[in-house]
Amino acid sequence: MAARPELKLILCAPRGFCAGVDRAIQIVELALQKYGAPVYVRHEIVHNRHVVASLQDMGAVFVEDLDEIPDNDAPVIFSAHGVAKSVPEAARRRNMFYLDATCPLVSKVHREAERHHRNGLEIVLIGHRGHPEVIGTMGQLPDGAVRLVETPRDAETFIPDDPGRLAFITQTTLSVDDTAEIVAVLQRRFPSIVAPHRGDICYATTNRQEAVKQVAARCDAMLVVGAPNSSNSQRLVEVALRAGCPDSYLIENAGDIRWRDLAAAATLGITAGASAPEILVDEILSAIAERFDVTCEPVTAAHETLTFKLPRELHTPAAQ
Repeated sequence: MAARPELKLILCAPRGFCAGVDRAIQIVELALQKYGAPVYVRHEIVHNRHVVASLQDMGAVFVEDLDEIPDNDAPVIFSAHGVAKSVPEAARRRNMFYLDATCPLVSKVHREAERHHRNGLEIVLIGHRGHPEVIGTMGQLPDGAVRLVETPRDAETFIPDDPGRLAFITQTTLSVDDTAEIVAVLQRRFPSIVAPHRGDICYATTNRQEAVKQVAARCDAMLVVGAPNSSNSQRLVEVALRAGCPDSYLIENAGDIRWRDLAAAATLGITAGASAPEILVDEILSAIAERFDVTCEPVTAAHETLTFKLPRELHTPAAQ
């Protein structure tokens, strides 16, 4: 039997679920335990098909609009990405019982936007058009109150109503470096623009990108475990490419591995986006171990201990 080729794995940490994703999934699971199926979830609770399929098997029903939900007493859960204010207003008009699984760090951005608006400031949102988090954040305020900027070029050409009355906020799952470049343009053009007291890009996004930056240049290839519609996972691929690993790509599961591309690799980096469960990483590691003689080096950029409280409606003993 031919000897298997040697492959060094560099396993990034932190990786996988963040506190906001973990909280959102718990909300769906505990709601199913307490209230029984069905529990309706507006939009994917997090951007991962494995997670969504697992919750569907438990009795969760995913919809994109409240109009898809029949009139009944079943709970409705809003996803971790947050929703526009019009969504809970519509739920109240229909006397729906709803639970909000919005990540608290996204809610922080919502509160910042509201505060700036009350103070009479025009708001610049740095983010990706069409992403559910951006839709939800812009939907906290009247139309036109929030202006979207996606690129440094957008920041160069943006024309405010009053250059002296501006503030900026950001989507929580952006590239740290890309965002810094956009912010630099805005601050150069508008020196008085009000910045967040603390950065809006969440700790989990920052930590996962930092781990990739530390290892990418040492890797012949990098696998990022995550969904194609996961913003933070897509950003990890971009970070790996820029940090020196030209063969970096996103996979949802072990079936997506391009084995031919790994044939010449001596060192492979692996990480996972904040909505990717560790079971997917374990399956990928097992698949690699079947084909290679593996040694593994963990690299830890930060230790994460943050947790978020669950909605009070789920604190009863029946939900534990």
